[in-house]
Amino acid sequence: MAFQPIVRPSTRTVFAQEALVRGAAGEPAGAIFAHVNDGNRYRFDQACRVRAIEEATALGVGCVSINFMPNAVYQPELCIRTTLEAAKEYGFPIDSIIFEITESERVDDLQHLRAIVEHYQARGFKTAIDDFGAGYAGLNLLAELRTDLVKLDMALVRSIDRDPGRRAIVRGIMQVCSELGIDVIAEGVETPDEYQALRDLGVDLFQGYLFARPAFRAVAEVRWP
Repeated sequence: MAFQPIVRPSTRTVFAQEALVRGAAGEPAGAIFAHVNDGNRYRFDQACRVRAIEEATALGVGCVSINFMPNAVYQPELCIRTTLEAAKEYGFPIDSIIFEITESERVDDLQHLRAIVEHYQARGFKTAIDDFGAGYAGLNLLAELRTDLVKLDMALVRSIDRDPGRRAIVRGIMQVCSELGIDVIAEGVETPDEYQALRDLGVDLFQGYLFARPAFRAVAEVRWP
């Protein structure tokens, strides 16, 4: 795993560290996902969860965010068992684990995914929609799932300081999330101007190269704007 911080600049604190899949020698995620198929998707998803918790514990990470593949989860109570066992083995608190649903993967059964999210939340995990605004479901997915967090896709973030259209869209998302009690994270933030525009729109949680690049099996030092 590589770890990239999600930060709260207003208090200069790290909110969580996102665990990102890498090869044993640091190969990028794309090279690894190229080998994932229907036959090994479930085992891969479970192995990633365990490794993320193991490495986060070793690095002293306070809160870890783990991506999971919606179509790899069959029965929530069985799929989550491995995660619970890993958290117990390594002494990692359940309420310090966030599961991110990647919106870029088409969800075959939305009702099934909602049951997964509700089950995870009932067990004490936090949940998030990743890449929000650039995928298959958009606001409909948010209405169905009611996750704890939403991560704005970097396509909405990029050059938002110079794009009134993007600002209008993010302003609307912020209002919806505020009414639903959902916290918003802006990911892919690369410039001080993007950061300031997002701050002006009410975003308080950020992730991106402006603050830190992913660190392979390590915790990166955060650069505060």
